[in-house]
Amino acid sequence: MSRREVFFDSVCREKVEEFLHLIHLHKDPTDPFDVEEVLQELPQGRREELWSRLLALLQHLLLEGEQPPGQEAGNGPQGEAMEVEGHVDPVDPKRTAAAVEGVALVATLALNVLQDGDEYSVLLECSRLLHNLLAVLPVPAPLQQQLQVLCEHWWKKGLLGKEEFGRSAFLLSLRKSLTLKTPGAQIQRLWDLHQVLPGLDFSSEDNKQLLGLLLECYLSMSFIRNQDGNRFLVFLFSWNVDFIWMIHGTIKNQLEFFTKVMTNHIAEIYFRAWKKATGDFLDTIEKVCLQDLMENAILLHRSSPVHGKVRQIVSYFHKRKGCESVDRMLFELYQPILWRALSAPNHEVRANATLLFTEAFALHNPATRDQNINHAIQKQLDTLMGLLDDPHPLVRSSATLGVCKILGSCWELLPSTVITDFLKKLVVELAADCTSADCLNMVLDNPLSHPLLEKLLPALKNSLHDTSEKVRSAYLDMLLNVKAVRAAKFWDVCSMDHLLARLALDTQSVCKRIVDLLFKSFFPVNQPEKEWCNRCITLIQMNCRAARNFYQLAYLHTAPTNIVKLMLSIRRVLNTCLPGRAEPSQLSDGDKENHKVDTLLSSKDSGLVGGLLEVLVVLWRSVQKALVHNKEAHQYTVAKFSSVMSRYFQAFEDQCCVVPLVVLASLMPSAAVPTFSCGVVSKLRRMDPSASQLCFGQLIDCLCGWGQGAKVLDLITEWLSEALPRQEDKAGASRKVRIQETVEAKPDLGLSYLEYLFSRSSTRDHTLSLAQTSLTQLHGILGSWKTALRAFTLQGRLAAHLHHSTSPESRDFLSSLELSMAWLEERVLPYLCSPAQGSVPGQGECPDGGQETLDLAKDIVESTRTEPWYLRLRHQNRALGLLMVCRDVVLVGLGDQVFKDHLLHLCSVVLLSEKGYLCIPLVLSNLKEVAENSTPEEENPQQEIPQQEIPQQENQDSCITRLAVVTNIFQKVVELLARQLRRKVPEVGPELCVSAGPGLRAFLQVVHTWESYPSSPLQGVFSTLVAGIIVDIRHLLQKVSQQEEMVVPESVEDLPPLSSLLLSVILGTPAVTRVFLAEVTSSLDSEAFDCVTGLAASLLLLKLVTHTGQVRAVVKEAAVCVQRQLQNISPGTQDNQRLIYEWSIKTLKEFLDS
Repeated sequence: MSRREVFFDSVCREKVEEFLHLIHLHKDPTDPFDVEEVLQELPQGRREELWSRLLALLQHLLLEGEQPPGQEAGNGPQGEAMEVEGHVDPVDPKRTAAAVEGVALVATLALNVLQDGDEYSVLLECSRLLHNLLAVLPVPAPLQQQLQVLCEHWWKKGLLGKEEFGRSAFLLSLRKSLTLKTPGAQIQRLWDLHQVLPGLDFSSEDNKQLLGLLLECYLSMSFIRNQDGNRFLVFLFSWNVDFIWMIHGTIKNQLEFFTKVMTNHIAEIYFRAWKKATGDFLDTIEKVCLQDLMENAILLHRSSPVHGKVRQIVSYFHKRKGCESVDRMLFELYQPILWRALSAPNHEVRANATLLFTEAFALHNPATRDQNINHAIQKQLDTLMGLLDDPHPLVRSSATLGVCKILGSCWELLPSTVITDFLKKLVVELAADCTSADCLNMVLDNPLSHPLLEKLLPALKNSLHDTSEKVRSAYLDMLLNVKAVRAAKFWDVCSMDHLLARLALDTQSVCKRIVDLLFKSFFPVNQPEKEWCNRCITLIQMNCRAARNFYQLAYLHTAPTNIVKLMLSIRRVLNTCLPGRAEPSQLSDGDKENHKVDTLLSSKDSGLVGGLLEVLVVLWRSVQKALVHNKEAHQYTVAKFSSVMSRYFQAFEDQCCVVPLVVLASLMPSAAVPTFSCGVVSKLRRMDPSASQLCFGQLIDCLCGWGQGAKVLDLITEWLSEALPRQEDKAGASRKVRIQETVEAKPDLGLSYLEYLFSRSSTRDHTLSLAQTSLTQLHGILGSWKTALRAFTLQGRLAAHLHHSTSPESRDFLSSLELSMAWLEERVLPYLCSPAQGSVPGQGECPDGGQETLDLAKDIVESTRTEPWYLRLRHQNRALGLLMVCRDVVLVGLGDQVFKDHLLHLCSVVLLSEKGYLCIPLVLSNLKEVAENSTPEEENPQQEIPQQEIPQQENQDSCITRLAVVTNIFQKVVELLARQLRRKVPEVGPELCVSAGPGLRAFLQVVHTWESYPSSPLQGVFSTLVAGIIVDIRHLLQKVSQQEEMVVPESVEDLPPLSSLLLSVILGTPAVTRVFLAEVTSSLDSEAFDCVTGLAASLLLLKLVTHTGQVRAVVKEAAVCVQRQLQNISPGTQDNQRLIYEWSIKTLKEFLDS
């Protein structure tokens, strides 16, 4: 029997397994069996019989699939008879699904062999049964795919019932294209079926789900980037007019989250949809979509996350100007909105409209006559000139940007008088605007503008010295553009002296631009090296500081090889100044060329020699890393300079030459300068005790650069040890022979050396890398100098560094800091009292700390008697320098829990001292660091704490206790501030507010982050602030006795000093303001202010907060609480109480009605 007959016979319920086998052979590419060939070979009658057999098989499979699970064939009434025949296997769902898939495959292939006039009613019934499976059952993926192919083929064939088949295929492709990770194939199939959509009823309830899926396509990047998907999205604009509204609304709602690339694709979709639209569809797209985008581009705030995306879409249409249809559309859509916006009272609306107007320039209707077009363009040019005179700088800068774009692109189309007027306006009147010079680069891009700009640009020369860095940078960018396009000689636009003056003084960003502009002038790499040196000398003579900055940035524009060549060329010039050089007649022919540089420099010109040496140092430092990686070049350069360094030190003895020579020696190995390196320590030892850092700093840098910092440390240790007060030798002590140093100990100079080592990162890193024993010994010696303020502070700094370098378990150095805190509390703070209190405690006797401690305390007290308060603050900070060190220890995360507790105790004791108010800024910074480094993990109350986590729980409890201490100390700070400000000392109050402001602001910014915790231990901080401000304002209101005295503060600055300070700091940070207002509302809800004056003070506080424009909703909520409590309080019998009550009622009414 042939396979054709076998296949025909297998299409029945009894031979399902054989049918599945043949379907498997059809799918196997290696087997020649093909069902489609079998169907083609069957005659018409046999094909119709096959359709019937196929339908019967499908019906049997569907009935078989509907059999409930667990029901066996032998459980029916005829169970016994069936058991006699044999056991019947239960239904296999996978087998049924595979058989149905095979039926769908045969039905799909049958469509390919179906001819015109063939009867296919049975095939239609079979296909409908298969189609209905999509809506009734969850279909397995292979079967669903086959059914989708069947529906697609049926719709493409155009057979009876194609609408329902096409809709199902369309819906399946749409869903898959939105859910698959790689939906490219499904999007292509969807586009092939896009003509199904016009046949669907837009208003039908059955299509509501379809509408949501279609709108979701506009949010899919896969659709937007795919070519067929893009065409499909454009096509959707032509389905139904009402659907356009839905598309535009969906895009607007999600525009905030689109990237720039995605927004550009959306703009392209809008444009293509508009180009293809006609009739009502065109009108709807223009009025509903495009004009709405234009209005939003004008009315939205520039800070809005949507504004930039809307501008991008609108600009897409502006860039396609020149086409009649685009020009007509822009003219008609902008006509009712743009001109009104250009004269709007709001400056931001005018600025946005200006940007759109200049982008779309010139707006005209192509259908009108040329005369009318010229008149319209002239009117627009007049409008542009008026916008350049706008009172607001944002509008002027927008107009400047637009005018420059117009001049750059339409130069040849505009009248010469108009061009001249615009450029004069930009160059002369608007030169101070930060965008004017920058925007002129757009004009320079047009070569036709160069002759006119060459005459006008010199008027901008003062922009180089503008106070705004943006203006200076923009001006230099313009000069770079002038140089690039060769519109003019940049030194004719701005003189060289002005450029060098800015190079000597300006920021690095500006200096980089100047170096870029002048590099080829002073470092002509294409010319001989001799010319490089000549230009270098010229630059030094013109401006020595500018020369240093120029060569400091020269490495950005040339290779390190050229930098080294210039260094060696400078060396040859310096060698001409050395004594004993050969006369010209004695030189060989080969040396005569080099001798020509003799005329450039004289040994008597110490300023020029010093300048060259400084340039040498700057150049060497700029290529130091490159030389390290190229050992051969480094050795060659060092050898060249080491051969002449000793002669340089002998010949160039002026201070301006010695300093750069010392730095140059530090850049080379010590063996390269043996004569100098051997005497550095001796120079430091013989240094005058009052010498400044300028005298010894370079020498210390040399030793650290050579890896000999230990010698400086040994010298400091030696001086401090020898200068310590010693007890007299006891009788009978053994005698020792000692070699006495000819130089006496200089402890103050040693402390200066140590301060210098710690003040620079390079020397500090080298010092801390030395032997631990030496550093520990120095730390111990400094501890013996507690009565010396500098030594006391340096010991704390050294302890912090040593603790960082030791193991985390060790607390030796932290303990030394804690002991220093205790000593400070016991021996220094008792003497920091007011002179009015009489004698110093303990006067006339030496406490355990010794006479030095008593003398120190007396000196501090004397300084408070005779010096102004701000100098006393300097002494106080020096005496309490340990607080700064401890703050830094906590800042870098080195302080443990015990250390923080000691630090908080010290802060509390300092505040209790008589002059503690001088340390309020320092105390606030310590509180900020402790609070920031004490963040416990948020607890889960429902989670049981394991035994091993109990120590962690204890740490959190101690942390919360510590933060409660922080809150109490902060309350003392506010009380101390209030006490000092009420004394009305002219100098103390204002300066104290200024110095406390930054620390208070930083502390509150840390505190407000704790509000996310369920029970914030720092909640009392804002309670203290609220109470302090309300009490301060209440004292002000209680002084009111008559209506004429009822002068209400209109701003924060008009408040009393304490409330003005606190409120200005709070309102400076929006997040802190929100937490503060929440505390105000909570206090009002708890009826903490139970009198008229307190409620009036809170109302005045809310009014001042409202003037800043922040969190109006929260403010009004608090005002409602004030209103509710005022209704329950009587105005009182006193005149001032009644006045305050009436003012509160009036203000509250105005407040709530606004």
